[in-house]
Amino acid sequence: MKRKDILFSILRMAGLALRLTPHGLTCPARRRVVLQESPLAGFQYHRAASIWPFLRVGEHLHLKREPSNPHDRYAVAVWFKNEHLGYIPRRENRTLARLLDQGERLETTIVRLLEEENPWRKIRFRVEWLHSG
Repeated sequence: MKRKDILFSILRMAGLALRLTPHGLTCPARRRVVLQESPLAGFQYHRAASIWPFLRVGEHLHLKREPSNPHDRYAVAVWFKNEHLGYIPRRENRTLARLLDQGERLETTIVRLLEEENPWRKIRFRVEWLHSG
């Protein structure tokens, strides 16, 4: 067995998925884990209605933690560029809030847009956790 193969075997046993490239070892690849798909809460109270024409399926959204929110200590706001669209629904935000508080990287993408009167059905998004290992 070559020295390189022995090294990789030891690293795999340690739970590290390092790769050898022409420039040396690379960091472990980030894996995507789908955490949830959710409707946007608060569509009618924030800027979502006014920027509706600019939203597209596949667009990335940004999550911002609001630990001092007076209505919900686990509040996670949903933003499109510099526009506040609404929130992660209260019944679904606790895990995401904790991950954001720990500095984890979450990626949020619009998966559905519907011309619908019910504000809870207009925007649906997916949240993925990007982590190593």
